[in-house]
Amino acid sequence: TWLPKEPGKFKVVVLNDDTTPVEFVVAMFIQVFRHSQANALELTMQIHNNGSAVAGIYTHEIAEQKIADATNLARSNGFPLILKAEAE
Repeated sequence: TWLPKEPGKFKVVVLNDDTTPVEFVVAMFIQVFRHSQANALELTMQIHNNGSAVAGIYTHEIAEQKIADATNLARSNGFPLILKAEAE
């Protein structure tokens, strides 16, 4: 019997830049990805120190929506923050 394949999971990766302030990134993690303040700060420091961090792992549709929401939030505040989806 044929079974549908499980939908793949995608990591939403947030990349470091020299413009977007720490406070904004922390707020974005809380607002868009529903992280706690402590977790958001930890992820933000990971981006600062390592160049990127995984905001979460989602189905493709949800990953794309989260990226769109976070990118729109960044742009509306004048920041060049970049997020991307990577297949897990």
